[in-house]
Amino acid sequence: MKRAVSASLFALVLLAICSPVSAKKPEADHIRKIQTEAIRNKKSPIAHWGFDPENYTQWSTHSLRLIPVYTFGTKDAGQGIDLNSYTGQNSPYRNAKKLESIYGYLPENSVNATAEYLDQTNLYNIQEAALKAGKKNIILVVFDGMDWQTTRAAALYYNRADKYQSGRGTGLYFQDYPAAGTSQFGFMVTAPHNAATNVDVDKQSVLNPGGKIRGGYNAEKGGPNPWTPGKDKKYLIGSPSNNYGEHAYPDSANTATSMTAGIKSYNNAINVDPTGAPVTTIAHQAQQDGYAIGVVTSVPITHATPAAAYAHNVSRNDYQDIARDLVGQSSISHPNDSLPGLDVVLGGGFGTMEKKSGGKSHGKNFVPGWKYISEETIEKADVKHGGKYTVALRSPGVSGKTGLQQATQSAIKNKTRLLGVYGVGNYAAHLPFQTADGDYQPAPGLKNSAEKYSTEDIKENPTLADMTESALDVLSQNKKGFWLLVEAGDVDWANHDNNLDNSIGAVKSGEAAFKVITDWVEKHSNWQDTVVILTADHGHYLHIDQPEALIPPKEEK
Repeated sequence: MKRAVSASLFALVLLAICSPVSAKKPEADHIRKIQTEAIRNKKSPIAHWGFDPENYTQWSTHSLRLIPVYTFGTKDAGQGIDLNSYTGQNSPYRNAKKLESIYGYLPENSVNATAEYLDQTNLYNIQEAALKAGKKNIILVVFDGMDWQTTRAAALYYNRADKYQSGRGTGLYFQDYPAAGTSQFGFMVTAPHNAATNVDVDKQSVLNPGGKIRGGYNAEKGGPNPWTPGKDKKYLIGSPSNNYGEHAYPDSANTATSMTAGIKSYNNAINVDPTGAPVTTIAHQAQQDGYAIGVVTSVPITHATPAAAYAHNVSRNDYQDIARDLVGQSSISHPNDSLPGLDVVLGGGFGTMEKKSGGKSHGKNFVPGWKYISEETIEKADVKHGGKYTVALRSPGVSGKTGLQQATQSAIKNKTRLLGVYGVGNYAAHLPFQTADGDYQPAPGLKNSAEKYSTEDIKENPTLADMTESALDVLSQNKKGFWLLVEAGDVDWANHDNNLDNSIGAVKSGEAAFKVITDWVEKHSNWQDTVVILTADHGHYLHIDQPEALIPPKEEK
């Protein structure tokens, strides 16, 4: 198989070189023009990333901003399956004992008698309560890196109007969808247990438990809600290296772990506690109760968020071992008694090559070749070689949507699991960015360069919505029910690139996946049996200085 996969990759690279997507005039694309000018001029009157309005790309990573939470099937559900159980008077941030229980210590300047927000670990509590109550379908939708400001940027562009300055907002499908009157809105703290923890991947051990800076949330400095700024612009991007604030900002690994396992851990932890001990996730519990379980993502299937659905590792960067956990093979964390494996694993990871065979990130058992999931792991998982999965890979000349649908029907017919690996290998194996206007021609980002896709890149990859549909088709064959994670991971990658064009488009592609979910619920289930949580794992630090400027001219449709 390795030789065949390599040949396929070579063919794809050749096609990418020979078949570029036809260009159009950039001035016809409103957001592309704004982004291109901002990168060229290194500043923009319309927006900026960071606390310096004179520097468009001053900050390119995460922040400690409060993050919006949209839930469906939760209002009046009772039994802890609702936001009211964890917000307002029930906010854990109003109670020192509750906070100490969450963090394992009392975080500095974090008790707030007027806190309206919940903690990220409370999303696990909602899912656990839903599972205990016998809810049939539990779905966690994560727009990685999508804070309130990112959402508003997309709403401004797609609404063609400035319809809100606070609160839940309107105009995007997930903002307006009522779920038969069962929808709720809130916002949460995403702080880690700590940052700057060092680990030994090969020994799966934590070298300095507690790290160098602790978590917590100071509402006076950070703001009481996502749309009201706090008194300290630098606080939200505090870290050991810049000494801007008293609390660490989070990464995608510990934040996903908070949502799936209900614990605070260190940045980079995949379902291990601050000491490195593995913990049980909601997916593990659901699987033990007879539910089918799955993950879908627009980025590599072994990136932090999908990894934290199921795998165990002291480092989010040990991709190949994480892949082994996801598909139920022996790994560095489960060498003798492997995990059972997920029923559906769909996402990116195709073709990105790595020659390095060891080191702190991957560990000594790294297999040179595909970085995110080894070809050996795919072959071993394939039913054609005695495995449990019908495998779908990006293939030259084959429509990604069609190929995935065929694999989906085969998996259903033959009662197998489903593994699909796609992506643009020369761009870290994520799905192509659809961009704000949907033309798949990204504007330049942080490094003054833009991703460029061939017609084959677009044709041979399914969309996040396509993969979500396949996951629902397979998982719903289980009459007991299912748990599913869907991640629009490219929102985060776009925001790291300080790229409004990619970011707004990524929100739209994630929204399309969410609509697939709601359409499925309306056709095959209801909002009494189904709970959906839509949120982000953390925020970035986009500031919109001229909201009206993101609204495209009337002639652009």
